[in-house]
Amino acid sequence: MTVDLSVVYCGIKHESPFILAPSPATDHLHLLIQGFEAGWAGAVLKTVAVDSRIVSRVFPMVTRIEQENAFIGLQNIDLVSEHSVEIVEQNVRTLKRKFPNKVVVPSIMAFTKEDWQSLTKRFIDAGADIIECSIWHPHGTEWTLCTKVQEPVGTEQIASWVKEAAGNVPVVIKLSALDSDIMATAEAVERSGANGVSAINTIKSITGVDLDTLIPYPNIAGLSTYGGLSGPALKPISLRCTAEIAQKVKLDIASSGGIATWKDCAEFLLLGASTLQLCTSVLRFGLGIIDELKPGLEGWMKEKGFQSLTEVIGKSLPYLVEHSRLPRGIQVVSHIQIEDCNGCGACCIACGSGGHGAISLVDGLPRVDVNKCIGCGICRSMCLSKAITLIRPNGKQSTLL
Repeated sequence: MTVDLSVVYCGIKHESPFILAPSPATDHLHLLIQGFEAGWAGAVLKTVAVDSRIVSRVFPMVTRIEQENAFIGLQNIDLVSEHSVEIVEQNVRTLKRKFPNKVVVPSIMAFTKEDWQSLTKRFIDAGADIIECSIWHPHGTEWTLCTKVQEPVGTEQIASWVKEAAGNVPVVIKLSALDSDIMATAEAVERSGANGVSAINTIKSITGVDLDTLIPYPNIAGLSTYGGLSGPALKPISLRCTAEIAQKVKLDIASSGGIATWKDCAEFLLLGASTLQLCTSVLRFGLGIIDELKPGLEGWMKEKGFQSLTEVIGKSLPYLVEHSRLPRGIQVVSHIQIEDCNGCGACCIACGSGGHGAISLVDGLPRVDVNKCIGCGICRSMCLSKAITLIRPNGKQSTLL
């Protein structure tokens, strides 16, 4: 069985859903060329403003975030492109001339209606396939490069300005999980006439504090600031935003935030994304990660019997319901596969600390008292060896979990 990875997003055919997100990897022409040659279907160029030069960059711009020595994300205090509008325009022209079938998407930021529309027209004249608008920014807003919006009214206004200038060229609005009501803002984007949304931007964050110097990270000559969080830590939030938007509006969705493997890609597609923008994983593993994403997604689709992405996109949305609609009265209990258990005792600690004291250690191995267990799942969530399943009291594994 052959699998078709092509997708139509905002009316534009993409050879696959894999797009380079706006980042240092899309701010330099040679990297963009390498990305397209490697097999990426398109790229959103790093955001550019009318006068990006007023921003004085500081270093270091990026800080690693760890939890128990495991990488969970990056925080960056970078802002807009280091290049002028003229250089980015030329990059668009060069890319479209060299790769006519790739999708080139300038990301713009402006302060006034005139600037929003001017940038839009300039990049369309340069050959842009789609215009993405970076309305929300987690840090550096004091540089006044971007309109200060009142959600969702301000978003609708900016989107309508850009769409007016763009004409038949698709317009995408980048949304933030920090929005007090991202669904209402998505509805405002739909009313504006824009064609799609990108969800989500990085989230305003603090990496941590150096306990020796007492200075928060990153340390910039004795001072620090807030930054934008990206990477695996964002995945659950980004999945939620993707699904909520998909259930609320008919706009096409480009998802970003925490996408690192083909399995992540499949999950976002199932929850309503049409394209997938990757940044942190590209910085970690290189542009060649595309060679793992494509065959991984294709293999899974063949296994499940999907021939095209149209059959995949949004497939899992019907299973998402309000809490009040979840089935009640179905009893499950914990079941421990002793042959898989490493005897760490994490399940016993979890059940004793937040459960019902249903697990005890007997000869160094956990044992479940089914008369006490209510099936809360805390123990299973804490089990690193994945030795715990939830089953019906009659011994059958729950089909719900």
